[in-house]
Amino acid sequence: MTTPEKYMARCIELAKLGAGNVSPNPMVGCVIVCDDKIIGEGYHQKYGEAHAEVNAINSVVHPGDLKNSTIYVSLEPCAHFGLTPPCSDLIVQKQIPRVVIGSIDPFAKVAGKGIKRLIQAGIDVKVGILDKECNELNKRFFTFHEKKRPYVILKWAQTLDGFIDIDRSSQYYGEPTWITGSKALLRVHKMRAEEDAILVGTNTAEKDNPSLTVRHCEGKNPLRVVTDKNLRLNKNLHLFDNSTPTLVFNSEKNGIEDQTEFVQIDFNRNVLAQILKTLHKKNCLSVIIEGGKQMLESFISENLWDEAHVFTGNKNFKRGISAPQLPGTPVSTEKIETDELSVFRNNL
Repeated sequence: MTTPEKYMARCIELAKLGAGNVSPNPMVGCVIVCDDKIIGEGYHQKYGEAHAEVNAINSVVHPGDLKNSTIYVSLEPCAHFGLTPPCSDLIVQKQIPRVVIGSIDPFAKVAGKGIKRLIQAGIDVKVGILDKECNELNKRFFTFHEKKRPYVILKWAQTLDGFIDIDRSSQYYGEPTWITGSKALLRVHKMRAEEDAILVGTNTAEKDNPSLTVRHCEGKNPLRVVTDKNLRLNKNLHLFDNSTPTLVFNSEKNGIEDQTEFVQIDFNRNVLAQILKTLHKKNCLSVIIEGGKQMLESFISENLWDEAHVFTGNKNFKRGISAPQLPGTPVSTEKIETDELSVFRNNL
């Protein structure tokens, strides 16, 4: 690893500390180096607050050193006035002579304008250091701006013999059929805390009565989303407990009742496209699809997914509802006690 790569790797490490707190902004880390020594560090900590570059510059003990420094940042410094002033202007103002950037910002109001501003000010700019890793860091942000939809993550648990549930009659509705253990459950809740929204279908809401919240770790609850075409779901379900915002896609009405928003869509047209378009308008960078089988297979068949997390528990059902099938092989596998997590990526 070269010296610039070493410092960019540190930027990425810092950026990840903002996971779950900065959306719809990207995660960004910044390091300031003078005489091959880090004199300042920062990352974007919370949406609407100071960006990584500002926090890094403010952390420098001797501001005069900035005129002899190199600032490393995982994403192109912004060039527009949003909730905060442009970071590219601050870098110019502080007379920092060298800037090393990981990846270019796809957001239309930036998209090369920050780099242009720096070069016009006579700053030495290098772009593309660990760009693959920097793009991976903000895959949600890039997908949101380039494809005009959230980053879609499929998630389900299945048995060793390939079932996601037993065949259940209505008398057994109300609780999910547990397949994996407590450590896998903790991983799921950590995942929820880092994503913007979570979607289930009518049958899953009715059968499992899920809360779709973060209860087993620290973090924010995702926006709960459910499809309920004819508004037949019981209002006593956890989804309607007003503990956190919930979005209901239906064919009957629009409106807001306490923490529940009803969005009317046309179920005779492309339902998934309408759902993703609405979530994009609501600035959701990502959405977890938690089921059930019909919902998951709809996203797979329409090739509207980016990543899949498949938990396999140490159980056999012998019969029941078969798990969805994904093309290809997992990019990674991990043992979680007696369970296994396989991660798939959709190479569109």
